[in-house]
Amino acid sequence: MVAAAAPSVLGQTWEREDIGFDSIQSRARDLANKPYTPPNRDSLPEWMNNLTYDQYRDIRFNPNQALWAAENLPFRAMFFHPGYLYREPVALNEFTSSHQQRIRLAEAFFNYGPLIQKHGELPPDGGFAGFRLHHQLNNPDYFDELIVFQGASYWRALGRNQRWGISSRGIAVDTGIEGVTEEFPNFREFWLRKPQPGETQARIYALLDGPSYTGAYAFKIHPGNETIVEVRAVIFARRAVQRLGIAPMSSMFWFGENSRRRFDDFRPEVHDTDGLSIRMGTGERIWRPICNDSGRLEFSFFSMDKCDGFGLLQRDRRFSAYEDDEAAYHLRPSLWIEPTSDWGPGRVMLMEIPTTNELTDNTVALWEPARIPQAGDRIEFSYRQHWTTDPDPSQAIGHVVATRTGIHDWQPGQRTIIVEFKGTSLQQNGESPIAPHIEAIGENGGKVVIQGVNLQQIPDDRWRLAFQVAPSAEGSKLSDIGPIELRCCLKRGDNYLTETWVHRINP
Repeated sequence: MVAAAAPSVLGQTWEREDIGFDSIQSRARDLANKPYTPPNRDSLPEWMNNLTYDQYRDIRFNPNQALWAAENLPFRAMFFHPGYLYREPVALNEFTSSHQQRIRLAEAFFNYGPLIQKHGELPPDGGFAGFRLHHQLNNPDYFDELIVFQGASYWRALGRNQRWGISSRGIAVDTGIEGVTEEFPNFREFWLRKPQPGETQARIYALLDGPSYTGAYAFKIHPGNETIVEVRAVIFARRAVQRLGIAPMSSMFWFGENSRRRFDDFRPEVHDTDGLSIRMGTGERIWRPICNDSGRLEFSFFSMDKCDGFGLLQRDRRFSAYEDDEAAYHLRPSLWIEPTSDWGPGRVMLMEIPTTNELTDNTVALWEPARIPQAGDRIEFSYRQHWTTDPDPSQAIGHVVATRTGIHDWQPGQRTIIVEFKGTSLQQNGESPIAPHIEAIGENGGKVVIQGVNLQQIPDDRWRLAFQVAPSAEGSKLSDIGPIELRCCLKRGDNYLTETWVHRINP
């Protein structure tokens, strides 16, 4: 390749090469035809590998060295230093319509704080731990963080006035399969497209590699009140796995208004997500509140021939619901997935992991295709991510805004359930009255009865549905029955006015 006479980043030079999705896909295909070679976790100098958590945080990118800052372009890229937990360096490249250049690790990119009084040499081919894009998201005078790629195939993004929360990743491999170690394939290399003046979207390519899959990814990032990320992927199977997860996401749920609290905390709720929303191809909308009261790993599956969308949502946007101005849970984004290609039949999987704090992501949602890819298969899919604070991106006419549950001392044999709905379809207009539709389903559905049903309108344009679940057999207890699956919605005659609330009670 011939070097071009173009500006360089810290002395790095441009080379003539056309970069596009087809070329990244070709590289992924070539990788899949070779045995997997894991990244060398010992390739970095010892001083990088031995960094403590506090020392690593004391290495900060120098904003004056941000990619594209000197040219005052609409996006800027900043890089993460390798080391500490990030021992598998990622290659970064900048490209235009006709040229590319490798971005080399250099000391000038970083400010080393007092916790790192002396450090060793930086390997010029050491790569980075990832990168983040900045944009004038909230203020024309400041470049805010927009999207971050760091660790395995993870990324997360922000819309206007949002705070970091939920994460997504390229694919999930054998997530939640008993007796099988989950795989975390890596984005080994990125190509960052140099933006044009006035451009409103950023473009990135990525190369994925792991023991079971390789892949090519293209990202188009549209910042705004809700930031939209268009994702196109082609993956190649080296071998068959037991579960492939498409458009996976991870979030945190410690406790909410539907939780049974067994600890002290000054906050009413602590979570990044309070429910799973699904828009099925049949038109039905599902809302499944998150709950981890059972103390066990829990799975829920929602099978369908066609998925129109799914996501983990943070619907409660009141500060008073969390009373935490530091964590700002009321400003953390929901993540809604909108397929833009035919995914075929499959199911949405929800995995809920018990936790005792708010420090780890313990809630996972993904799309699992009905057919498990076999070795040599090529799989292509695309989707649109909405990083949003919209309480109802699934576009249900009426949606669930709260789930509450409890047992009275004077009624120990039954559990009270409260479900609150809101939506323009629930406004009274002189037609037939609104009525609830409630059912217990599954193998334990016939062992309980629904009683004490009461529906009333309450302040803030909400409709509150209250009912009790009790054993159908005299003298039996809910605790003897086991998990109970419930469904409910509101109707006017034969017309469904709301999404379907789906919940599992673990007595």
